[in-house]
Amino acid sequence: MGGLGPGDREALAGLGTRHEYPPDDTVLAEGDRTTFAVILLSGWCTVWTPTERGGRLILALRRAGEVVGDMAALDGRPRSASVSTLGPVTGLVVPGERFRRFLAARPRANALMTIQLSERLRSADHERRALASMTVLQRLAERLVELADHTGRPENEAVTIRLPLAQHELAASVGSTREAVAKALRLLREQGLVRTGPGTLAVADLDPLRLLAAGQPHGTQT
Repeated sequence: MGGLGPGDREALAGLGTRHEYPPDDTVLAEGDRTTFAVILLSGWCTVWTPTERGGRLILALRRAGEVVGDMAALDGRPRSASVSTLGPVTGLVVPGERFRRFLAARPRANALMTIQLSERLRSADHERRALASMTVLQRLAERLVELADHTGRPENEAVTIRLPLAQHELAASVGSTREAVAKALRLLREQGLVRTGPGTLAVADLDPLRLLAAGQPHGTQT
């Protein structure tokens, strides 16, 4: 949404209906044959798929300004994953046919949609490689850097991440168990790299986390 001009934003807003989603609500369900797209106007969502053990593997986090449900809106196939809210979310629900017509008539919007799809494909490829080759600590460090870069705010000589992401959800977002992520967080706290609190996580220094994510030593082992 941030990349659209005023005319495109106004036209898109006129195609859909605003909807308020409560916390932990299902926006889209994997396997459904619905084709509407949802433009996130506020809040955060998780994109996830169930695991064989009955848990969740969080594939991605989506924030305000992004579109979810776009694949089914474009190709008409069943939903490839579920989308659930992290805290309250406001979305603009746009029927698939209207969404397709909008993209066909608006070159700028079409280009932005193509860029988003390309970025998500690259991200998915990276996540698969990370699960196969990176340690839990590396994956956690990378996720914390991503969240700090996208949502962090400078506070008290640290970058504070305020996101309603429970520890088990943070674990699911790096493809690990809650216990393994708790251990990794403890190591990062002991190194003075992060501080945790209710609903917040403060990163004292991003550079060491970037080194950890890249597999370079910083005196922390897992």
